[in-house]
Amino acid sequence: MKYAVIDIETTGLSSKNERITEIAVFIYNGKEIIDEFITLVNPEKKIPYRIIQMTGINNQMVENAPKFYEVAKKIVEITQDAVFVGHNVRFDYGFVRMEFQRLGYAYERETIDTVRLSRKLIPGQPSYSLGKLCNTLGINNNARHRAAGDALATLQLFELLQTLGEPLTAKEEHKTAREVNRSLTSGLPEKTGVYYFYNSRDEIIYVGKSVNIKERVLSHLNNHSHHREQKMKNQLSYVDYIVTGSELVALLLESEEIKKHQPVYNQAQKRAFFNYGLYQYEDEKGYYRLKLNKLIEGLNPVFTYGSMQEARDHLFSICEEFSLCQKLSGLYNSDGSCFQYQIHQCNGACIEKESPEDYNSRVKMAMENFHFKLSDFMIIDKGRNEEEKAVVVVRNGKYIGFDFFPNHDIDRNAVLTDESLQKRLDNKEVRRIILNYMKKKKEEIKIMIQ
Repeated sequence: MKYAVIDIETTGLSSKNERITEIAVFIYNGKEIIDEFITLVNPEKKIPYRIIQMTGINNQMVENAPKFYEVAKKIVEITQDAVFVGHNVRFDYGFVRMEFQRLGYAYERETIDTVRLSRKLIPGQPSYSLGKLCNTLGINNNARHRAAGDALATLQLFELLQTLGEPLTAKEEHKTAREVNRSLTSGLPEKTGVYYFYNSRDEIIYVGKSVNIKERVLSHLNNHSHHREQKMKNQLSYVDYIVTGSELVALLLESEEIKKHQPVYNQAQKRAFFNYGLYQYEDEKGYYRLKLNKLIEGLNPVFTYGSMQEARDHLFSICEEFSLCQKLSGLYNSDGSCFQYQIHQCNGACIEKESPEDYNSRVKMAMENFHFKLSDFMIIDKGRNEEEKAVVVVRNGKYIGFDFFPNHDIDRNAVLTDESLQKRLDNKEVRRIILNYMKKKKEEIKIMIQ
């Protein structure tokens, strides 16, 4: 068996939007390295400052490096008939495949993940990150966050794992994964973060978040009362996770990952737990109207709710905050004006005393921006360890993204340039997540106005 132990450095976390800046490939025959290929790669885009800090790879270093298409043939040739091995292999393999996809080439290899093998063969470790495992197992890595250093460390880890159990091909690993999914929980952290359920085809079937990942996964495995949970467990092959420390970051990442991967059992959960929606439409007189209804197939609601009472309470608060008409929002039935108009809390849109233009401007504001009272601010929350903090950034009333920074950078307020953040997509759901978290955790988080 021939293995291609591979590590990459990139401009960010998303294989769709980011690019490779360095790749290292070591070909291993089970006994020794028989070939290798290491190169910087010109990503054809700027490397963010935060990534430069972490990897040491800057824009000047890659300026004259080969572009990916110039090294693609070599990568295909050197990895031919080899199993692609990586630590969190989804990340490395996903990026390499995406780079080839941009060139119109389908790059396919069997994979082995040393994270998964480590959890199976050396359970109970406090962390399965490459750095922490190397420290625990006495593996030297003098070039952390550089492709060659991390790839060599991964190879040494893989060699060690071979002594603990037979090396598994991807297909063999999948055959045994369901049998050991309960034992895999022994390697899950009792920390806040996001967890992923995979089936035997390496497809994400469920994404969840918890303040205690191990406890929450065990609750899934021990739930025998719901048909949906039982069906999901029958398809479960292995569990992966990302520790966030911050519950807010976990909520934001969970929302993003569900939208990105569309896991089948998250969709079933959404149908089960969010049965009502708030919809917006324009009536024949030009007024924007709001309406609560059961979820309508094919139509996207502005918000979703678990019950009609929750929905009505939320809509009443919107009407009060933005002086919207309860009649036009479906909360008051009358042939004439609404009651709120009579007590001077409605400007008369219900009887056409207020123009559609004036009224609609407030409806639009309520639907798009009512979440944030401040336009530009940061939320400082718990980090993944004691030495760092999580930072969530809102600018111009929109969610920009999050990242983790050392405590001393937070104290100096020297971190928040656009290039230092992991950029994320803004939408109404994440704004609502942030708003609710700010209300719930106002005593535990720090708000910094920019």
